[in-house]
Amino acid sequence: MLKTKMNLDKLVSRTKIYLVIIAIILIVLTIIEPKTIIPAILTYVLVVIYTIWANNKRKTEISDHINELTLSVDKAAQSTIINSPFPLIVIDTNGNIIWKSSNFIKEFANVDIKVTLNDVIKELKINVEKDKDTNNISICESMQIGEKNYKIIAEYTKIREREHKNSSEYMTTIYFLDETNHIKLLQEYNNSRTCIGIIVLDNYEELMQRTTEEEKLKITSDAEKSIYAWVNKYNGLLIKSERDSYVCIFDQYHLEKIKEDKFEILDEIKEIKTNDNIQLTLSIAISEDAKNNLDEYKSAKAVIDIALGRGGDQAIIKQNGKYYFFGGRTQEVEKRTRVKARIVAQALEELMNGVSNVIIMGHTNSDIDAMGASMGLYRIATTIGKKAYIVNETNGTSLDSFIKDLKETKKYEDVIIDKNEALAEINEDSLLIVVDTDKKNYVEVPELLEKTEKIAVIDHHRRGTDYIENAILTFHEVYASSACELVTELVEYADKTIKLDPFEVEALYAGIMMDTKNFTFKTGVRTFEAAAFLRKCGVDIIKVKKWFQSDLETYNKISEIVANSEIINDTIAISIYDKEDSDANIICAKAADELLTISNITASFVIGKMDDKICISGRSIGDINVQLILEKLGGGGHITVAGAQIEGMTQEEVKQELINRINEYFTEIS
Repeated sequence: MLKTKMNLDKLVSRTKIYLVIIAIILIVLTIIEPKTIIPAILTYVLVVIYTIWANNKRKTEISDHINELTLSVDKAAQSTIINSPFPLIVIDTNGNIIWKSSNFIKEFANVDIKVTLNDVIKELKINVEKDKDTNNISICESMQIGEKNYKIIAEYTKIREREHKNSSEYMTTIYFLDETNHIKLLQEYNNSRTCIGIIVLDNYEELMQRTTEEEKLKITSDAEKSIYAWVNKYNGLLIKSERDSYVCIFDQYHLEKIKEDKFEILDEIKEIKTNDNIQLTLSIAISEDAKNNLDEYKSAKAVIDIALGRGGDQAIIKQNGKYYFFGGRTQEVEKRTRVKARIVAQALEELMNGVSNVIIMGHTNSDIDAMGASMGLYRIATTIGKKAYIVNETNGTSLDSFIKDLKETKKYEDVIIDKNEALAEINEDSLLIVVDTDKKNYVEVPELLEKTEKIAVIDHHRRGTDYIENAILTFHEVYASSACELVTELVEYADKTIKLDPFEVEALYAGIMMDTKNFTFKTGVRTFEAAAFLRKCGVDIIKVKKWFQSDLETYNKISEIVANSEIINDTIAISIYDKEDSDANIICAKAADELLTISNITASFVIGKMDDKICISGRSIGDINVQLILEKLGGGGHITVAGAQIEGMTQEEVKQELINRINEYFTEIS
């Protein structure tokens, strides 16, 4: 119809042009021959009269054609709606049903769909309010009605504006498309998808070194019996790939059941103990996050690295880009063998030999553990003959005294550099060493990670999902008390004899002292051996203690936080430090430590303000895993020491969210 009208308009326009041309020709003719004026006028009048008659006749014919076509379309539309193969209804602005199709009456004869219709109408009205000027608005929703699933398509059409009111009348047509079979097939397909997992016996090597031949056979047979029984329970397939690792395959359907059961195998396997009462533990990684089996296996291998990097004794599922964590509530087992430390020390030296310079970087809001480890690595690099720098932009209560003493020592005056200097010094041939963290977004200068492919990571925290994946050398041991303990071992086992300067020895010793709370938390045999090595190198204990001293103002703040704390779940202390303070994270950490000195307190959390973020410091004596709690809030750490930073919430909101996560934690372990 629109095309016909356009053709008519074109026709009328061309006729006008023809009349103008004829008029021009007749005028020219009368100028040449004046006697033809009267005949020319009569001729032109006749032409105009004929043109008007012809155009009117043509318009009448086109109008009749349009009316006939419109009537045919209306009849076809009515027939289509009445005989619709799927249910549909028409309702008015107030939600009253104007008309129902026969299929609608049959389909929902025994089903009450009033609630569904009300939900659809509400959704439509929300969309209408958003865009009042639109004549046609539609939505598409999937809903379950009775035992079937429907795709509901609703269209609002404006009929007319209401008089004397700032509103419009609408007619709504709602279509119900049955997609039950489609959803069923999709569910069956998803349930049949393959999930690939890897199971690793965490402390297999340690147990084998400390048990008799008879005990070895019993432990391995009991472990395999339990693992095979667990996999068979979910109709899975298990293949032993190495002495201490297995590959398993499940269907998606059974993976959901495994999640519901929360990997009971983790507790079952810990019932297997040696004569020395040492438990066997498992790490499990399952991936359902790739398009083919090979990619799923590669994904599972990356996930198992995360599980082992978090201390083992846990299961992780990677599904639809998300990670689901289970277990991980036991203390990390210290490894007695130092083979890895020796291998890493040699590999690090080789890396340093092949680069132009070494850039060492800790985490944001750096502490003495990060700085002490950096100082040890600086000495290794300079001993090899490489130019080395330490990136630091942190100033605060925890580092004031340390940085002051460092800058007063002439040999280190060019060692500490800021962000801009670091970006100027680094190049593709530089070695970037990240210490005391493995998180991409928690390093001092994240931009440095993009400037070189030669990255080494030395860390002792439980691994998160946002770890630095492209590191060419990783020394990640969660059993270690601190980054300084790991670096001390690297110094001790380096091929070249590393002679630490007194300040570097004291920095390493201070880092161990800080993270172990004066050798009371998370200490193992190797922690004391590292400390003993540093004592042999000569440590000024008094100087180290001065770095940890707090001024009276800070002490009063900590006392106030402790006084304002409240107890939840009988043994957990929570307090809020609501003052604006550049050292809020340090004060909160010290206050959380102080709360643990109170009897019957097994865990403490202190919430503070830090610029535009809310920080949480969590501490535990080991009975409660604060890392699992704060990980749910985007943080991380260890079982006994953890932290988190949250944006976009008030302290009270963070407190309530923390309490919810604590309750979740106890629900999960119950």
